Amino acid sequence: MLSFCNRPIIIRHSSDAETARTVSTHKMTSHLPHILLLGPARAAVSGVSTHLNQLIDSNLNASFCLSQFQIGSEGRAEGRFGTLQRVLTSPFEFAARLIRERPTIVHINTSFELKSYWRDVAYLSVAKILRRKVVYQVHGGALPQEFFAKSRVLTACLRQVLSHPDVIVLLSSREMAAYNAFVPDQRLKLIANAIDVHAPAVSAARYAENRPLEVIYVGRLAADKGVFETVEAARLLRDRGIDIRFKFAGTGPAELPLRAAIDAACLGGMVTLLGAVFGAAKQELWEQAHVFAFPTYHREGLPYALLESMAAGAVPVVSPVGAIPDVLQHDVHGLFVPPRDPSALAEALERLDLDRGLLLRLAVAGRKRIEEQYSIGRLASEFRQLYESLA
Repeated sequence: MLSFCNRPIIIRHSSDAETARTVSTHKMTSHLPHILLLGPARAAVSGVSTHLNQLIDSNLNASFCLSQFQIGSEGRAEGRFGTLQRVLTSPFEFAARLIRERPTIVHINTSFELKSYWRDVAYLSVAKILRRKVVYQVHGGALPQEFFAKSRVLTACLRQVLSHPDVIVLLSSREMAAYNAFVPDQRLKLIANAIDVHAPAVSAARYAENRPLEVIYVGRLAADKGVFETVEAARLLRDRGIDIRFKFAGTGPAELPLRAAIDAACLGGMVTLLGAVFGAAKQELWEQAHVFAFPTYHREGLPYALLESMAAGAVPVVSPVGAIPDVLQHDVHGLFVPPRDPSALAEALERLDLDRGLLLRLAVAGRKRIEEQYSIGRLASEFRQLYESLA
């Protein structure tokens, strides 16, 4: 079906003053299939927003008309009444958009968290009622067998919901195995996240022994990201007389208790909280660091911070959760440590501090891995093939 993409697509945002902005800044010819992407505001700080921006700004625009329908609270300034109003009216606005523009494919970006799941069931239902092709992309969260583990009825409903999309896109081989067992007749597609590689090539001088090991964390400051375990690892290393510097870039619910933990352990000269860091400043931070410490036990998809660290030569010391084991091998591109184990994290960091040759080897291999397997070009090519198979 042809789309009506011969004019810019305007998206309405709920804010203190209702504003509008253009997602597509150039006119598309009407013969291009129209892909309507569902996700948070493009300006929001989230992995899904990054993914939307990559698709919309990629060379997919040569083959498809890509536009967005904003869902969720990220990137909005709204009170409780505004949130309630949006929740009640958004599915109807979505239906009107489908009727008006008749997109070929609806691409829903969701995660297996309760709030996101129930919200996006409404959009999936509307899209199928109006007979649209649906790409249902899951950006992390619980596996389907675990999601409603305490309710057979809800688990049966979930299995029914997952039978309706035309294809489910997943981030990891672990998810592929779980979904294949849960909905064996459903079409599944593994498409990993990607990034643009901006950092210069890895230089041996950066990892020389004449400077302290610099460890960074970039992301949301939340307990399940392992930030408190990282602070405890810093204390253990300090007590051993090992001079390693830690920097945390980001904000989140754990910021104040994290600061209190740093003060309580007297780590002020060793651990620094930088707040939110964006753009060139974040890239510079990556390029100066030696290690990315990420002992997460969150239900990760494929964290962009992991890809960014490897592209910039910051060796990941991470927990093997979500899609992370698909990206790196232990002792090849980085080091795995068990979650909730500050001692193991401290030992891994001490090992890299003492063996700068190993540090350099892991950094070079990690950079090569990202260049070869996790480029924007690969991402666009795989989605082009998927969209063409549906359109």
